Amino acid sequence: MTITKPFLILQLRPEDGTSDNEFQAFLKYGGLDEKDVCRIRIEKTGIPELSLDDYSAVIVGGSPFDISTPENQKSTIQKKIENDFKRLLDDIVANDFPFLGACSGCGLLGSYLNTPISGKYAEAVGGVEIKLTQKGKNDALLSGFPDAITVLLGHKEACDVTPDTATLLIRGQACPVQMFRIGKNIYATQFHPEGDCEGFTLRIHTYKNHGYFKPEEAEQLIEAVSQKDTPYAQEILKRFVNRYAR
Repeated sequence: MTITKPFLILQLRPEDGTSDNEFQAFLKYGGLDEKDVCRIRIEKTGIPELSLDDYSAVIVGGSPFDISTPENQKSTIQKKIENDFKRLLDDIVANDFPFLGACSGCGLLGSYLNTPISGKYAEAVGGVEIKLTQKGKNDALLSGFPDAITVLLGHKEACDVTPDTATLLIRGQACPVQMFRIGKNIYATQFHPEGDCEGFTLRIHTYKNHGYFKPEEAEQLIEAVSQKDTPYAQEILKRFVNRYAR
């Protein structure tokens, strides 16, 4: 696969270890080399001025930030990140530019589209079975998938409903909005398409005091995720890269 324009990977994780692990997972499961991407850790400085013409697509990872946190409790950098995303998403949505937002990326896109984001459909860390909608079965990133797939996730907030202008592609029992598409090329997943046992084990250790689960549950959760394979979730990431590589 020849990539003439890099994929822009925007990361929001403050911890070097989890950020580096997430980045390597994006490369591994997306079938990308480091030369194929431009990586920006926006939790440090926010999103710089950039032109989408310079990139093949945008991929956004997860973070410990919560959009539903009261505004007066958000850090200065979180406020900057959210404002920067509004500017970036103006451009992405207007041009139907290829975008894949995972977990936090899903919340940022949903919030931009005026969808309520709350803790109503929070899910504990682990492997979950979710189901494709009929429109999901016909989507280029999901065609040929079984009716239900297993994914790795863990989140304190989610979209309360599918955005008005979006197509729901995958739904869950505990969290209804698991994957949606805007236009033809803008995607969001509540789960982690780059997720694997190694990455989630690291995240469980890193975030065990962040309210995702009770700290004493950490070892039990590590054991549980070690028994979950998520090849279809990772296939979504691979197909996204293959579709938009240019």
